[in-house]
Amino acid sequence: MMSRHMGFLGLLAALVISSSSQAKVIEKILAIVNDEIITQTDMQRFKTKLSSGGLIDEAIIRLVDPKVILKDEKALINHLIDERLVDSEIKKKGLAVTVERIEQEIRNITRRNGISRAQLKAALQEKGVNFSEYQDFVRSSLERQSLIEKEVSSKIKISDDDVSSFYVTQMGDKTANVFEYTMSHILFLTNKGEKEAHQRARLVQDKLKAGSSNFETLASQFSEDPNFSQGGLLGTFKSGEMLPEIELAVRALSVGETTGVVKTRVGLHLVKVLKKTLVPSPGFEAKKEELREALFAQAFKKQLRNWLDAKRHDSFIRIN
Repeated sequence: MMSRHMGFLGLLAALVISSSSQAKVIEKILAIVNDEIITQTDMQRFKTKLSSGGLIDEAIIRLVDPKVILKDEKALINHLIDERLVDSEIKKKGLAVTVERIEQEIRNITRRNGISRAQLKAALQEKGVNFSEYQDFVRSSLERQSLIEKEVSSKIKISDDDVSSFYVTQMGDKTANVFEYTMSHILFLTNKGEKEAHQRARLVQDKLKAGSSNFETLASQFSEDPNFSQGGLLGTFKSGEMLPEIELAVRALSVGETTGVVKTRVGLHLVKVLKKTLVPSPGFEAKKEELREALFAQAFKKQLRNWLDAKRHDSFIRIN
């Protein structure tokens, strides 16, 4: 394996000042990754950028805690090795981006931030970064994004079932789904006496049991709903969106069945279930995409780490 890297002798020679009496090392090599080296200067520059908010590519840094690698030299070297592995794979696959693509990305960056190119240059200058260095950073970031998208991101699939199960685990709910009911009702107002309203309700209930008239006809004849709709249509509601007494009464019913007399603050009701469908709960719907992103982030870190470990196994790596 070492014979593949004899070219490093010339590189090492460039890092040494020789005299007739002695050789003085002016740079320390911390690691070798395939055909690239990581030097003490590389590590120090990275630490400076990381601690001062400099240009750090986010593609791989998300795998580590920046505070940890600032304090742990071994962890930092391993992170730099990961970056070199990615860059080595980019070269192997020929994923270099064009100047036009770099310029397009810079235009996108200025547009997203609402600034001009001149303002971007000025902001970079304030941080001690010249524009050519920034262009190199954008190029490297685009190349890494392209490789990671192809090798990792595109292979991660988060299904609706994955999101649903994650919701149940995170929120402690038994299910991410609830029933949605479409219902009709016959309302009997109690403002002129609850006893009389009960009598009217039982009369209609008896007619339903006898089958002398259907629910919709009886609703048209007897419902006292001031907002009456054809057939007594009440509307469509998910669990948690209807009066609790009605929800409790219809929970065990099948489509086509009718409740007994149900008392609510509105009055007395006979309620018929027209349709009953299992649908995502409002709480789940509100968090669905947020949870999908969280699941993707978890899977991405795991898959990227696995991919990098596989590349380590197939690469020449020496840590000094």
